[in-house]
Amino acid sequence: MVAIRIEFDDDEQYERLKQLKKHRGLTWKGLLLEGEKKVREDTPE
Repeated sequence: MVAIRIEFDDDEQYERLKQLKKHRGLTWKGLLLEGEKKVREDTPE
């Protein structure tokens, strides 16, 4: 298993992402994977 440490720019950014994670019922890993999926959808090959 690989562990990753994420540093946020400020408390507001952290709280915003934490609330999104909670609202969607995701873990931090799940939020990251959802973000990856969205970037791949929005980026032409």
